[in-house]
Amino acid sequence: MAGGGLILSFNWLASCKLTPEEVNELPEEWFKINGFLKIGDNGLVTIMSPNPEGGQNVKTSMPMIVAEELDVDWKDVIVEQAPLDTEAFSFQFLGGSQAIRRGWNGLRTAGASARYMLKEAAAAQWQVPVSEISTESGVLHHRLSGKSAGYGDMASLAAQIPVPEDIKLKEIADFKIIGTSQKNVDGLDIVTGKPLFGVDVQQEDMLIAMIVHPPAFGLQLKSMDGSAAKRMPGIKDVFTVKVLHDDYVRQHFDTCTFLEIVAIVGDSTWEVMNAKKAVEVEWEPFETYTEERVPYGGSQTTLTIPSGLENSTDHGELMEKMAAQKSTQVRKDGDPESAFQNADKVIERTYTAPFLAHNCMEPMNFFAHVTNDRATLKGPLQKPELTEQAVSKRLGIPVENIDVQMTRLGGGYGRRSYAHWLIEAALISQQVKAPVKLIYSREDDMTGGIYRPTYQAKYRAALDANDNLIAFHVNAGGIPKSPLFANRFPAGAVDNYLAESWSVDSNITIGSFRAPRSNFMASAEQSFLDELAEVAGKDPIAFRLELLDRAKTNPVGKNNDYDPDRYAGVLRLVREKSNWNDTSDGNRGVSAYFCHNSYAAHVLDMEIKDGKPVVEKVICAVDCGIVVNPDAATNLAEGGIVDGIGNALYGELTFKDGVPQKSNFDKYRMIRMAEAPKEIEVHFVESDIDPTGLGEPTFPPIFAAVANALYKAKGERFYQQPYLKYLS
Repeated sequence: MAGGGLILSFNWLASCKLTPEEVNELPEEWFKINGFLKIGDNGLVTIMSPNPEGGQNVKTSMPMIVAEELDVDWKDVIVEQAPLDTEAFSFQFLGGSQAIRRGWNGLRTAGASARYMLKEAAAAQWQVPVSEISTESGVLHHRLSGKSAGYGDMASLAAQIPVPEDIKLKEIADFKIIGTSQKNVDGLDIVTGKPLFGVDVQQEDMLIAMIVHPPAFGLQLKSMDGSAAKRMPGIKDVFTVKVLHDDYVRQHFDTCTFLEIVAIVGDSTWEVMNAKKAVEVEWEPFETYTEERVPYGGSQTTLTIPSGLENSTDHGELMEKMAAQKSTQVRKDGDPESAFQNADKVIERTYTAPFLAHNCMEPMNFFAHVTNDRATLKGPLQKPELTEQAVSKRLGIPVENIDVQMTRLGGGYGRRSYAHWLIEAALISQQVKAPVKLIYSREDDMTGGIYRPTYQAKYRAALDANDNLIAFHVNAGGIPKSPLFANRFPAGAVDNYLAESWSVDSNITIGSFRAPRSNFMASAEQSFLDELAEVAGKDPIAFRLELLDRAKTNPVGKNNDYDPDRYAGVLRLVREKSNWNDTSDGNRGVSAYFCHNSYAAHVLDMEIKDGKPVVEKVICAVDCGIVVNPDAATNLAEGGIVDGIGNALYGELTFKDGVPQKSNFDKYRMIRMAEAPKEIEVHFVESDIDPTGLGEPTFPPIFAAVANALYKAKGERFYQQPYLKYLS
């Protein structure tokens, strides 16, 4: 390696992008290979970031971890977004609150290894033991001789030193960057409207494409006449696209609602939108069929897609019918049947939630330029590595000839995990032999499937004469998947416990939705526990803590997937910070939940004004291990809270004869700025546990906090979402 730069290639790095406003002067030369940490001759450090950025702020927080161990001043760090590169990086993935958790040790090791190599270089240059070299803010020191040098001065020499196999990491007490609040590296570009998102992509000679898909689930393309549309100004072509081959075995994130669509391609968005209305399309029902799937981390299975035009009223009746039948037993502790028969009191409640659409602020879009043997793709998606395989097979182009570049996501929440629109864009570009940007209209996206499923959970609890909980039964299912987590709280805290599950096939496509399954189970479970505490004559927080103490001191079963201490910790913290014991007579709702390896608890204060609920304040306690960037973590927690309140009060998508009954924001109700909590307090449990995830954990428990506060405010319990629909 020539010149003044140190490059390290690491498989574990993940997440970031160039911020020129932080750079006073770039080095004369950068050396770049795949995934890397690189140091220029003037001491500036670039940290590449493979992970997609969707608002969770990993693009700032992950480089902070590297910079911490490198011992460099944060102002001297440039953050740069990497393209998809499966050889250089692993887990280029947005989802499951996993980025910081899975990258933690690798990112630290990357920074620490580079720092050690720089120390070795200085020791060799100055002919002193490496143990006598210290670092501080990007400067190497040998205190005994008074010598010092910037990282850039030693970069070339350090680049010739082998990467150490074992490296000592910093003690947590010595952190200087981790645990401090740093501004979003994209912040200025976002607020000044710089091109960051997929819809911002522009290229010379680029065409615009839009699609037409079936108007109802259960229909498929029969015929298409695009002759009139082709004659309109600016229109280049109208044709059909088959998204996946019939014999393709889909992986988990290859979900595609409509396998054959119509594409309209032209010079401008307006011209294409107008031509879209002139396309004559005939649809027909399809017959029940099966398709092979490979679930994420699982083995190949067969999925049945039934024919027919489905209705929300039928869904409700089906779920009631299924809940009344014998379901699949997933877990059983003790003898719940006998406990219920001998109980002094039995409480039974049923909770339901509708389909939900993701409604990312940035509609689905992707840029594609496909030639005979290469494909360049650029846009927002959550699972680029997993999507690349499907693109390769459909285009017939080797993976190594496909270049996937990631832009910032204007919202993801699971919707951008299923990148069928990327394949559509690639196929359209291949057909017209030109660069193309595919854009979905809001209606295309909202009616195109991959929703949060509709769910139902029936709970039963048995109390003895002293109001002790002696049995607990949950029977949960959904269309088309069950939300059940059989080993979560209060499993392990009750002697007699039964968990059952069921599901109903549907042709309405579903997929990940912020905190999948947890977003419903938390609302149902925590609403039921609140009511159960009232029947038992106990304070709702004390009741939960009592159960958690049992799970800690004398747990039932061996498969409980939560830590009672951490769970109880967020409840105690939120009780303290909300002054719960002093003000619990108000319109306050409490809820707590464990998901995605972290714990969150909320106390929500509500008032009824002009007949409508107004959330005055939310106090939140979170245990997500070490907090890398406190301001960013607080923002993420606040976002989950606001999002959850909106979905709990307003979120709903219904169907009539297979047709989604809401196709834009004039009907699909989202929370508005004035309806957000007037105040949100977020408190983090002090911890030395490695980070455990934060993108999703604050979202699920807020649903029940809303329901429990509504009960206090209105004197009635709410069992069906969205709550506002059933508010009397």
